[in-house]
Amino acid sequence: MKLIKNVSLLLIFLSTIGTINAQKLKAFGSLTKVKIGPVNKRVPYLDVISYLGHASLGTENEIKEGKKFYYIYLWVPAVAPELGLRMVSPAGSSKTKTPIIGAGYEDHKDSKDFFDTYITLERSSVFTKDGIADSANATWTTLERNDDSGEMPKQPSGRKYNSLLRYKSQIGDPLKALTAGLYRIGFTSYKKGEVNGTFLAQIGSPVKLPGIVMSNTIDGLLEQMK
Repeated sequence: MKLIKNVSLLLIFLSTIGTINAQKLKAFGSLTKVKIGPVNKRVPYLDVISYLGHASLGTENEIKEGKKFYYIYLWVPAVAPELGLRMVSPAGSSKTKTPIIGAGYEDHKDSKDFFDTYITLERSSVFTKDGIADSANATWTTLERNDDSGEMPKQPSGRKYNSLLRYKSQIGDPLKALTAGLYRIGFTSYKKGEVNGTFLAQIGSPVKLPGIVMSNTIDGLLEQMK
């Protein structure tokens, strides 16, 4: 009986270690690949901005297509050839350099709640800082979306339900080119219902973009840009 008990404890321990390791993020790679030996590897983004947040029940920004959507607003100060976006939930012990701390994260950072992430990258019709204050009437274009990514670590459930997308600027299309302007990260869960848990969202660029600002509200974005 003692042997069976010890084996059971060992299995639980190994399972826990696997869950912790599963949420570790690798370098955020771009669309560009280089051949290293026999393997093609993605070139890491030169600029990565991290945002730690918490999605709370009943605080969604919008119900769209029957799903409760939350938004993180993003000011991109210059032309970008490409943007990458990824999200992992729960945020757990993800180690990031100087992350932006979103509303509610500090109060829930030890929570084990997480959700099946579904992300969108959207750009607005606002191209100047002066237009941000009146962005309530802006039109939004979805550039790219993702539900599950095999490149992302497994969630504590053991399933690869975290999300990642990469978008290359469409220079010939004004609505889909990555020019300076107001963008937003939309996120929800794949299934309709409540979204609850901590998350880490990262925006990556192959070029340095000094002046990128992120906030879960327009007012917060404007405050950071002062």
